[in-house]
Amino acid sequence: MENTPIKHVAIAGNIGAGKTTLCRQLGQHFGWEIHYESAENNPYLSDFYDDMQRWSFNLQVYFLHNRYKQIIDIQEGNHTVIQDRTIYEDAHIFAPNLFGMGLMTERDFNSYSQLFHTMTSRIKAPDLLIYLRAGIGTLVAHIENRGRDYEGSMSLDYLKQLNRRYEDWIRSYHDGNILIINVDEVDFVNKKEDLGRVIEMVSGKLHGLFQ
Repeated sequence: MENTPIKHVAIAGNIGAGKTTLCRQLGQHFGWEIHYESAENNPYLSDFYDDMQRWSFNLQVYFLHNRYKQIIDIQEGNHTVIQDRTIYEDAHIFAPNLFGMGLMTERDFNSYSQLFHTMTSRIKAPDLLIYLRAGIGTLVAHIENRGRDYEGSMSLDYLKQLNRRYEDWIRSYHDGNILIINVDEVDFVNKKEDLGRVIEMVSGKLHGLFQ
C-alpha cells in the first residue's frame, strides 16, 4: 500500500529567523504552494507594538484564526503547501510569553488556550516541521535589514524570552517529523551553496517520509 503524499510543510522560528524567505525559496524549488504569515495585512500588529497590553489578545486571536483557516484549506486541498509559521508557535511561544510578561490577562490567556485546544483537536500536525534556530545577533541583524517600522520598538529582552520558549517547545515537540536548521551557520539568503545545503536537507527528510 502506498503512503499518502505529504501535503503540509511548515517553517517555525523566531522573529527575524528567515521563515518567509525560506518559504519562498523552498516553494519555488519544489513547486509547492506558499502560505505566508498575514503580517503585512494584520490590522492589529502596529497597534500591538505601540501598546502590547491593550492589543495582545486581539492580535493572538487574529493569528490563531488565520493559521487555523490555512490548515483547514491545506488539509482539504490537493496540493503540497509550505506554511510560514505554525499554529503551535502562537500557543506555545507568543501567547504564554505575553501572559508571563503581564501583557495578557489570565482570563484572556485561559480563553485563548481553550480556543487553541479546541481548534487543534480538529487538525493534523505538519508532515514536516522545519525549525530555524538563530541567535539573538542573527535575529537583530535580519530585523534591522528588513526595516519594518513596527518592529523598531522591539526589545532584546523580548527576543531572548521568545528564543528560550522556542527552544523549550522544540525539545518537547513530538507531533511529527522535524528538521532543525542553524541559521547562525547557514546563510540561505545570500549564499547559493548554503541554500543548496538546506534543499538537500529538506529533500532527505522528504524521501524518508515517502519510504
